[in-house]
Amino acid sequence: MQITSNFDSGNIRVIKAESANDIQLEIKHDNDSEFYQWFHFKLHNTEHHEHVMTITNAGQSAYVEGWTDYQAVASYDRETWFRVPTSFDGQNLTITVTPECDSMYFAYFTPYSYERHQDLIHHAQLDLDCQLQVLGQTLDGRDMSLLRIGQPGEGKPNVWITARQHPGETMAEWYVEGFLDRLLDEDDGVARALLNKAVFYVVPNMNPDGSVRGHLRTNAIGVNLNREWQEPSMEKSPEVFLVRQKMEQVGVDMHLDIHGDEALPVNFVAGCEGIPSYDAKHKELEEKFKSILLSITPEFQDIRGYDKDEPGKANLTVGSNWVGEAFKCLAYTVEMPFKDNDLLPDPQVGWSGERSAIFGRDTLSAIYHLVDDLR
Repeated sequence: MQITSNFDSGNIRVIKAESANDIQLEIKHDNDSEFYQWFHFKLHNTEHHEHVMTITNAGQSAYVEGWTDYQAVASYDRETWFRVPTSFDGQNLTITVTPECDSMYFAYFTPYSYERHQDLIHHAQLDLDCQLQVLGQTLDGRDMSLLRIGQPGEGKPNVWITARQHPGETMAEWYVEGFLDRLLDEDDGVARALLNKAVFYVVPNMNPDGSVRGHLRTNAIGVNLNREWQEPSMEKSPEVFLVRQKMEQVGVDMHLDIHGDEALPVNFVAGCEGIPSYDAKHKELEEKFKSILLSITPEFQDIRGYDKDEPGKANLTVGSNWVGEAFKCLAYTVEMPFKDNDLLPDPQVGWSGERSAIFGRDTLSAIYHLVDDLR
């Protein structure tokens, strides 16, 4: 029996694996950080009987509430991912499974590999409306890639989509994949109409180093990028520094920052009502966006979510708050679940990469109905 995480986004440490019914594991911390929760590993050379795998440090992870009612995902072919029986006793997260093949992968959520990321951005650049730009490099020397979709023109608003500031929130890049698939579909009337009216700037992965390293929340040196927007630096947070620099060059009229939430089993948005410049126009745009999205997809709701910031009390180191204040524009953090969407539960797969991609496609319709109001 072998257990390994020596691959892209892998994360696990084996404590004990002498018998199938008593496999003890622990999740490794993000580098130079107290954060940990993302896991991704392979079980190999198994016999086809019950295996009991216990993650012994789950009770001290970053978001312990994330383990309540949580089911891990697994795959035999790394394409189809499904939920497997998982329990949490307050300290130990236990996965119980009887493998049907010799090799089986497990993860916190459906992985989105760096190789798939490369496929995504290079396939997108084949479209005549899309230009692939490299803004600079990360601390590990990876490209910070930006897709500009549409031709800039006088009066055209600039719509920004950023995703995966927190690398373990892989649903964010699945969302972007669906969003791009529709936006670049020349037979889709919504996409064609939008590209006549607006320019899109899309960063599918804000944190490629953390993604490859198997981090939950931070970059190569343990920095939480979504707390760097007020004063980013090339030394600590080049990912934010480079994207913010580009935003300042071209402007922002709308910004969606795509994330995943460990605890809440719903899709929701978090606005920037606490920024100093928040006004009636800002509120009107927020309410219209939510209303349209509610009418488009039953996957979205606006009852459960984060507590709203008090006026003037927003944390301006957070991406959507900083953008909303700096550009006086509609700026939302979009959150999806690691577990399932309680409004439309699927016991077999839960919330998934595929469902995230469809949600991304649906969001394009909401932008279409809002784009004329952005300026």
